[in-house]
Amino acid sequence: MVTVPSNQPEWRAALQALPSNQDRIPAFFFAHGSPALASGQSPARFAAGRATFAERPNGPLAEFLRDFGPTLLEKYKPKAILVFSAHFETEGETLVTDYGDENPLLMDYYNFPPETYQLKFKSRGDKRLAEQIVQLFKEAGQNARTISKLEPRGLDGRGFQGPGLDHGVFVPFRLMFGEEFDIPIIQVSIDSSLTPESNWKLGQIVKDLREQNVLILSGGLPIHNLRDFSSFHPDTAQPIHHSFHKAIIDALQVSEAKERKKALYDLTKHSGFRACNPREEHFVPIYVAAGAAEDENVSILNGLYGIPTVAFGV
Repeated sequence: MVTVPSNQPEWRAALQALPSNQDRIPAFFFAHGSPALASGQSPARFAAGRATFAERPNGPLAEFLRDFGPTLLEKYKPKAILVFSAHFETEGETLVTDYGDENPLLMDYYNFPPETYQLKFKSRGDKRLAEQIVQLFKEAGQNARTISKLEPRGLDGRGFQGPGLDHGVFVPFRLMFGEEFDIPIIQVSIDSSLTPESNWKLGQIVKDLREQNVLILSGGLPIHNLRDFSSFHPDTAQPIHHSFHKAIIDALQVSEAKERKKALYDLTKHSGFRACNPREEHFVPIYVAAGAAEDENVSILNGLYGIPTVAFGV
């Protein structure tokens, strides 16, 4: 039976076991957390002021991300990072950030502690790579264009508008890479149809960038129900939430690629899917990462309840 890493020694061993000498570096799905992950406080709207399991600043997710980021840099020395986030979606047109010498930040949240609106993460873009990504989408028959810091990048699922990297990027990246980061970061929108097929296709389109030492990171939270905060913590979650988490882990462990793809697609039909995801935007980023390495092996780097991180293409 395969052991799924569920504590710090296990996930550190899994991270160190990642192959470092490959023609194609892996693509990753990771749990991104919330602004409270960086601020040290929980959002005021949480019952009794209690942060969720995924959002405690010194909890398992924060600890994992602090191990995850340096390992990626050490093993792969990427020339750039291409990131997808649950908080940047577009319809009928894929947008690719081209923000120049400094990526702005989009504080796409509300009713959080004041310090969460002062968070810093300094990074830059890469015009040539952004244009190359647009060309890949056009060659695949998809509408795509770059977007500058002078225009809104499009709406996320809750209606925030403006330029910049969203909190699904800068919050975890601060923990992973520090407050100043010199490797270019390009963000690409997910497909707002939120289907497995359309977002799997996004990964397929950019998969060859892995051969150019571009690190593909796709972030979300597979259990993301803001109508039921008890679902975030393993001690308060209901059996249906735990059942869905187990189904995710089971699907990822299917060894044959075509069967694994079917098992991942079928997760949206699971009886616990809607209890965990009233809307799909935090779940479908897993399909982007999977699509970027669809015929390759998978490694679960941590299997923590609600906040797994997975390497596709190992």
